[in-house]
Amino acid sequence: MDLSVNAAVRLAFRVAPACSALLVCAWPVEAEVPATAEISARLVAAYPGILKTVEGNEVVFADGGKLPLDDGKGIKTAKDWLENPDIEDMFRHAYPAEAAFMPPEKDFDPGRARNEAFFTKVYGDCRQPGFEKNLVNVSWLPKKWGAKLQFSKINGAAEHLKAVSAELDQLSGKFNVDLFPTAGTYNCRVVAGTKAMSPHGFGIAIDIALKHSAYWRWDGAKPDGSIKYTNKIPLDIVLIFEKHGFIWGGRWSHYDTMHFEYRPEMVARK
Repeated sequence: MDLSVNAAVRLAFRVAPACSALLVCAWPVEAEVPATAEISARLVAAYPGILKTVEGNEVVFADGGKLPLDDGKGIKTAKDWLENPDIEDMFRHAYPAEAAFMPPEKDFDPGRARNEAFFTKVYGDCRQPGFEKNLVNVSWLPKKWGAKLQFSKINGAAEHLKAVSAELDQLSGKFNVDLFPTAGTYNCRVVAGTKAMSPHGFGIAIDIALKHSAYWRWDGAKPDGSIKYTNKIPLDIVLIFEKHGFIWGGRWSHYDTMHFEYRPEMVARK
């Protein structure tokens, strides 16, 4: 089916209805990857002026650069999907924005797979000289805390973090323990246990306060590889981040509940 850009964008972000607190919902781990037209519409909407289109199997950038959409390796195992994702793989799991809390299914990690070449093309390589010119200081919770955090200015990332901060600053004091002091934003490092660059290395991630945070590596996996999900971060905080194009590590079966990263291709910005 030939979709208009607007129709494709609406379809691409209609991942599932939000669930009420009284409903039990299950998100399919092996959801069908969106059609190329839908992925193209989503990428163009999420990276305006940076990405031009998807033509055949090529993601075409505004500067003429190109990257492959599909590496031709087919459906990957969860391990290969995480360690060697192509751009198409990033859309394999639909991110359940605005959904009620629920334990994710095994290996359901929407947004956790990142094609490093894509994000390096968009945000730059922190291992190269001059990268930090892409960073600006964001005043995090100026009323509650007021620390300066480094974040990428590319693609409006820092502006959207400012918008998140402004809304979180209006929450009651009972949320403060979850919001500051933060565990950091920009840090040129790889994801723990992998060789892949962390989204912190692109300047598009923030870890909020540690006090109530949970992380699957800290809690450990069972012998069969299963992980007991746990979370204490309030939904009020999560929904504000998602409103501005951030995904939350608490939506993953390999949970990281302090972690939020700017991923407008996964969550439509408002």
